[in-house]
Amino acid sequence: MAKPNPVEFMQQVRQEANKVTWPTRKEVGISSLMVVIFMIVSAIFFFVADSVIRWGVQALLSLGS
Repeated sequence: MAKPNPVEFMQQVRQEANKVTWPTRKEVGISSLMVVIFMIVSAIFFFVADSVIRWGVQALLSLGS
């Protein structure tokens, strides 16, 4: 398979770029909102999990003293 010259390569890149379906402004907004909501839910989950683990470790350590 022969390598295309740079001009042919750029033409092929343009052809492929024209096939891309870009998201609409609304789709980008909805996706961004979903990411923010998921980040908040994840932060709350890990805060609660960390608190429970911290409480358990403190309880175990206090048994030994």
